[in-house]
Amino acid sequence: MSRVLHFEIPADDTARVASFYQQVFGWKFQRWEGPMEYWLVQTGSDGPGIDGGMMKRAQPGQGPVNTVGVPSLDDAMKAVTANGGAITVPRMAIPGVGWLAYAADTEGNPFGMMQADSGAA
Repeated sequence: MSRVLHFEIPADDTARVASFYQQVFGWKFQRWEGPMEYWLVQTGSDGPGIDGGMMKRAQPGQGPVNTVGVPSLDDAMKAVTANGGAITVPRMAIPGVGWLAYAADTEGNPFGMMQADSGAA
């Protein structure tokens, strides 16, 4: 069974929203050293939960997105379209992490799918 493994928070003012979550929940933000502007979000180490990321908002109204871990991104993309969903951002490499695509379910709700692969480039 595939599970949610990551969330993303879009922000117009990344410093402001990072400060908000740091003050409210004690989350830690660290700039990712990858090829795009992105922050890793550590939500804690006690008990159940997931960590996530933060990036500049790409479009007005863009909301948070959950990413689901999948064993095969190609198979998951086929399953999305076969079951009435749509691929909204095609397969792309996240260098050293894996392969990522974004989709929408039958109600238009966005989500990501990630296949781990440290050799992705």
